[in-house]
Amino acid sequence: MRNEDLIREVEQFLYREARLLDDRRFHDWLTLFTDDVRYWMASRTNRYPKSSKAIAILDPDRYVEDDIGREDELAILDETKETLSGRVARLETGMAWAEDPPSRTRHMISNIEIEPGDVETEIRVYANFIVYRSRAETEQDFYVGARRDVLRRVEGEWKIAHRKLILDQTVRDSARWIPAFAGMTNLSGGSHDQGSAP
Repeated sequence: MRNEDLIREVEQFLYREARLLDDRRFHDWLTLFTDDVRYWMASRTNRYPKSSKAIAILDPDRYVEDDIGREDELAILDETKETLSGRVARLETGMAWAEDPPSRTRHMISNIEIEPGDVETEIRVYANFIVYRSRAETEQDFYVGARRDVLRRVEGEWKIAHRKLILDQTVRDSARWIPAFAGMTNLSGGSHDQGSAP
């Protein structure tokens, strides 16, 4: 397959995923994942460069200058297909109060790049996203960041085998921001949460 054709195929896959989330077709969205998927999200952190005179670095060997969260650090989300399925099931119980009435979302995906994966059946995909979320009369949120996906060819179709989302926001004003783009609501599991819909 030509590289241009592969990029177009991947773009259509990601655009379809965005549409499924915006249309609240969460069961269809779940079919886009492999059974062993890891769905991980963190936000950027504010870290001074090593050369900064504003702080003293006591142990330079342990200092990490990169502001992107690492997968061995605390995450906002660290999900499997089973936990994602549980969140979708919860939305159907009628007990997800933060989604009654449901949120409206619009997912925009851009700057899509692909490169070969570690095995022949996988590719790495890089993309940026903006998610707009509105609910009720006045709730509105924007989430901006980057995604790093591993797509795996399974029985002739692409599936998401790994997703790393990095939010550019380092501060969120409330719990309701919880990921409109993650496909889930109510990460805390409580009945009075402020989570948002996919």
